Amino acid sequence: MQQMMRKMGIQQSEIDATRVIIQCSDKEIVIENPQVTKVNMMGQQTYQIVGEEEERSLSSAPEISEEDIKTVMEQAQVSKAEAKKALEEAQGDLAEAILNLSKK
Repeated sequence: MQQMMRKMGIQQSEIDATRVIIQCSDKEIVIENPQVTKVNMMGQQTYQIVGEEEERSLSSAPEISEEDIKTVMEQAQVSKAEAKKALEEAQGDLAEAILNLSKK
C-alpha cells in the first residue's frame, strides 16, 4: 500500500502530538491525545486528526489584574469596585478607564 501511494505521489507521516487546538472566531476546538497524520499529495499538505474533541467558548472580556485595579484606584481616587468596573468598560485599557473616571 505504501509503495503504491509513493508511486501516486502521496507521502504520509505520523506527527507525535499531545494536543491540537483549532481557534475559531468564537470558540476553540481542543483535541486531546490526537492521532495526527500529515499527508503530502503532489505538493498539497493536509492533516488528518483523530481524537477526543472538546469545545471551549472564547471570552471577549480582557483579563484585569489586581495591579491594574490598584493603579486606576490610585490615579482616579476611587474604590476598588469602581476601578474594576471602569476597567471592564474600557476593555482593560488603563488610560481610558482613568480618563472616564476623571470626567465624572
